[in-house]
Amino acid sequence: MQNDAYILTLPARRETPVVFSSPHSGREYPASFLGMSVLDRQTIRSSEDAFVDELFDCAPRHGAPLLVARAPRAFVDLNRACDELDPAVIEDVQRVAHNPRVASGLGVIPRVVAGGRSIYRGKIARIEAERRIAQHWRPFHARLSELLAESHAAFGQAVLIDCHSMPHEAIEGQARPGSARPDVVLGDRFGAAVGGAVMDRIEAAFVRAGLRVSRNAPFAGAFITQTYGRPSRGFHAVQVEIDRALYMDEARVEKRADFEAFRALLAGVVAELAAIGREGGQALAAE
Repeated sequence: MQNDAYILTLPARRETPVVFSSPHSGREYPASFLGMSVLDRQTIRSSEDAFVDELFDCAPRHGAPLLVARAPRAFVDLNRACDELDPAVIEDVQRVAHNPRVASGLGVIPRVVAGGRSIYRGKIARIEAERRIAQHWRPFHARLSELLAESHAAFGQAVLIDCHSMPHEAIEGQARPGSARPDVVLGDRFGAAVGGAVMDRIEAAFVRAGLRVSRNAPFAGAFITQTYGRPSRGFHAVQVEIDRALYMDEARVEKRADFEAFRALLAGVVAELAAIGREGGQALAAE
């Protein structure tokens, strides 16, 4: 199932309350957008969670939907609130209370890519920013909300696995002296977005695959996790960040030779994650 904002792959039957999403792996770069940018196509992809949608694309085979953004993060960031508008890059936007994401150039319409490199020569029109939000941000979040509501109605809970990747350099300084760097960082807003038992099962799935896991450092979860994680109401949301160096050449934005081996490793993790909550509820036939 496709529209301009996303690609949704549904299982033949929804057998689990788990929903997978990949909001930053979109790679459809409009020519008009590239024409506005001072960056070449390779550099502008540095903010992209390249190939993450492929790493998790087996989810529907295990009874879980997979929702993937089509637009790239540099164009519109679906992991930000729609009102996180940056006056330094969008015309006719008034400055409001300090927002660290907006201040760093990473609002809903990003001003920079990885490394703080500016995307544009100047500002873009307010109407252009609003168009991106209307055509991409709103449909993606409307569909994600529907999927989670369907899970909750059928199974009594909903579990969102929000799939991302992280630059290797982002975790180089995170390990304690004498310990190894994490391969995966799970963000649950320090327990606010996921129930403890659910989080333990998610972490255990990655650990059993031989991956080193840490929680909330340096990524505790952003807008999606914060918005959809309501464990007291049966809605759980965790942000999964995977070290890009495990499966891709970051500089070239190319898959490593052993990409398929890592993808196969993650397939086992996805199967375990999809099993969460499968014991109860009523399976749903695909639309």
